Amino acid sequence: MKRFFDIVVSLSILVVFSPVFVLCALAVRFTSKGPVFYVSDRIGANNSHFNMIKFRTMRIDTPQVATHLMTDPKAFLTPVGDFLRKSSLDELPQLINVLKGEMSIVGPRPALFNQDDQISLRTEAGCHVLVPGITGWAQVNGRDDIPIVRKVELDTWYFHNRSFALDMKIILLTAWHVVWRKDVSH
Repeated sequence: MKRFFDIVVSLSILVVFSPVFVLCALAVRFTSKGPVFYVSDRIGANNSHFNMIKFRTMRIDTPQVATHLMTDPKAFLTPVGDFLRKSSLDELPQLINVLKGEMSIVGPRPALFNQDDQISLRTEAGCHVLVPGITGWAQVNGRDDIPIVRKVELDTWYFHNRSFALDMKIILLTAWHVVWRKDVSH
């Protein structure tokens, strides 16, 4: 049922937001050098690797590390990057990952390939088996403002308590957080 839900919701959002998708792509293309999309090596279910797609919000010479590990991430933002990140519009292309089955609408956010601490903590907790999501329990309980250990605790709680009702709650809370830009620090 979750996979069916993911496909229906992803297709619906892509259709409804297709004008926004095109506008974001044009904004990225015409305000900075490089490709429209940023593709990063991420960790999926069972620690498999996949290429996660986002609208590019940072310059092409940006180091490939988690944003929270950078000294001054804003220095690398493109002219539209800050807006795309704070509005979460940079995440729209991940709906393609959902359609491909690499991601879900709701699940733990996929770790970067080099976030060994997060990967090993999730593996120890057993929640590494989950398909990663565009949003998740950790995103609606702190997002950018909580440390990796706390994120994994929240991912583990989600793993043990996941249900369709909880996913609906997370989706509604995500919408509220996006509208009010809550817990977005970069």
